[in-house]
Amino acid sequence: MKRRIVVAAAGIVLVALAGGAWRYRATHRSDAFTYDTAQVDQGRIVAKVTATGTLSAIVTVQVGSQVSGTISELFADYNSTVKKGQLIAKIDPRLFEASVEQARANVVAAEGGLAKAKAQAIDAKRQLGRNVDLARDKLIAQADLDTSQANSDAAEASVQAAEGALAQAKAALFQSSVNLAYTRIVSPTDGVVISRNVDVGQTVAASLQAPTIFVIAEDLAKMQVDTSVAEADVGRLRDGMSATFTVDAFPGETFKGVVRQVRNAAQTVQNVVTYDAVVDVSNPDLKLRPGMTATVTFVYDDKEDALRVPNAAVRFRPPAGMPRAGAAPGAGRTARADDGGQARGGAVVPAAAGGTAPRGAPREQGSGKVVFVLRPGAKPEAVVIHTGVSDGTFTEVVSGELHPGDLVITDANGPAGAGASGGAPGGMGPRRGPF
Repeated sequence: MKRRIVVAAAGIVLVALAGGAWRYRATHRSDAFTYDTAQVDQGRIVAKVTATGTLSAIVTVQVGSQVSGTISELFADYNSTVKKGQLIAKIDPRLFEASVEQARANVVAAEGGLAKAKAQAIDAKRQLGRNVDLARDKLIAQADLDTSQANSDAAEASVQAAEGALAQAKAALFQSSVNLAYTRIVSPTDGVVISRNVDVGQTVAASLQAPTIFVIAEDLAKMQVDTSVAEADVGRLRDGMSATFTVDAFPGETFKGVVRQVRNAAQTVQNVVTYDAVVDVSNPDLKLRPGMTATVTFVYDDKEDALRVPNAAVRFRPPAGMPRAGAAPGAGRTARADDGGQARGGAVVPAAAGGTAPRGAPREQGSGKVVFVLRPGAKPEAVVIHTGVSDGTFTEVVSGELHPGDLVITDANGPAGAGASGGAPGGMGPRRGPF
């Protein structure tokens, strides 16, 4: 009996100890948060916009044919250097030469017709003069005089018609000569042939539109890049700003250019609006070729010695249950975790990354934001800052109680069962122990 009492008492003591241990662990692990932090420092921030584009010659001329016929000779090919006025192709001229000869014969015939009409007009005028004298002496009837007058007037009209026919024949001769000249296709400018679209023996038809035979780039030493810039970024660009770009053909090599103009014509593809920013490029060694795809970077701001904070710290949202040192200055009261990161009284913890360029920049640059500073032996403290430019990794701190060397929280992990982390994934900096 006595032994049973001892065993029962021992069991009660063990249960009490176990319950106390469980309660102690439950109450003491609620504050066992671990934090990922990054250090506030001073350094360079380069704010930029990135876009893709296509290289092309500044002036590209499509050389076509204004007459239909068969290509008889080609005097230029791909990559040929041509001069203005140089013969680069020829259309079989025999039909056009025959047309010229026919038009020339028509001119000769029209000249003969004019000479005949003039002779008839002279004869009719002479006959009219004689009849006028006879009529004065009452030797012919008035009807005969009227007939002579009509014949003289008709002869003069015939002269005018013959002159018109001669002019038409000369115009037809000129047209035939021009068409014959069009069988000789010459280069309209100095440049390089970048495309040839016909071969010898091929028939070109110019009845509907002029067929393109060659495409000539005027000067490949000076080129341009037509880039598609998103509407959210086009406001950061201006004429004359510098730009750099790379092409796949020369990995690791960076080329320089200057923005010539940002065109106002919008291009909409699948509800995405872009604008064409034209970048002038010098190509003295002719390494760049038309049609290459370029990845262009426009630098619109460059801060050499800015106080900068990682973007992950600006995007950080405290998880539920995370201890706080107090309200952020000017925030009114401490922002609660269950408010979704919204600090009341004007201080805001951004919910997610925002902005369009560069990617990863915080939303609403220049507005008040909240970051959490972790100081040794203290709870995380909310600090209101005002931000400037961002390069996608760091954001400039324009004002706020942040100093170089401060540790800002980029991620927080609560104890098991105490709620999920509210930080941005992949927080920067070393992981610290529980606070």
